[in-house]
Amino acid sequence: MAFTMTPRQGLVVWVYSLKQLRQLRRYGTIYYTSCRLKYVYLYVDQAMIPTVSEQVKKLHFVRRVEVSHRPELDMNFGERVGQLDKSEPADVRESAGPKILLTSKEILKKDS
Repeated sequence: MAFTMTPRQGLVVWVYSLKQLRQLRRYGTIYYTSCRLKYVYLYVDQAMIPTVSEQVKKLHFVRRVEVSHRPELDMNFGERVGQLDKSEPADVRESAGPKILLTSKEILKKDS
């Protein structure tokens, strides 16, 4: 019996109240719960995302449901380490660093 990894995806469920947290357990694995912001991060099989999100939206204590975009992103950063994005203009890349405050004398030296 070989191990097969099923692709999973996250659902962010914004709720009015966290009292009904147990009801969300039947739809997937609860990964994180934010009491202050009142949302639940739920892991669901990727094939079940459309049906589960529609079922969860119908619950009376749910404000909205958002689907995680993490599976759509390329998470392999090995070949891009140390490279700058060529699509950005040069002035944007230069201004992205830390800002240094100059005195008026240093500004005059720099301009001349």
